[in-house]
Amino acid sequence: MKTSAQGLELIARFEGFSPVPYRCPAGWLTIGYGHLITRADGEKFKAGISEPVAMALLRMDVVLAESAVHRAIKVPLTQAQFDALVSFAFNLGGAALYSSTLRQVINRGDMLAAPAQFRRWVWAGGRKLLGLIRRRSEEARIFAGEPNPADR
Repeated sequence: MKTSAQGLELIARFEGFSPVPYRCPAGWLTIGYGHLITRADGEKFKAGISEPVAMALLRMDVVLAESAVHRAIKVPLTQAQFDALVSFAFNLGGAALYSSTLRQVINRGDMLAAPAQFRRWVWAGGRKLLGLIRRRSEEARIFAGEPNPADR
């Protein structure tokens, strides 16, 4: 299973686009749609990037999150459930998904308990962040297959 166009849009929307390097709330040097700048990148992004380049980086980066979901989750998922989990893993890392109660609940097949588990992951840098509260709520809603209130 691969992330859908809606899943990529979800990640891009919550990551936000920055054409220049910045420090995310957790303190990581980042650019584009949440692309972590590593030492190996060196000065590669110093002059900034365009939105198409940022989207290409997102498509490459999301593969790691997809792999983390495939490794961690052992039960069948819907496309929406997969997209929500990829967004979670993209934002928090595969290790967070793997060590989470969210993973345990899903692998037990208790899909009704999963949305509450998403909502527990709203802290960064020792602070509860409104952006993470919103993101986890949206991931939980998508995972549960609930309609988007904005579409009503």
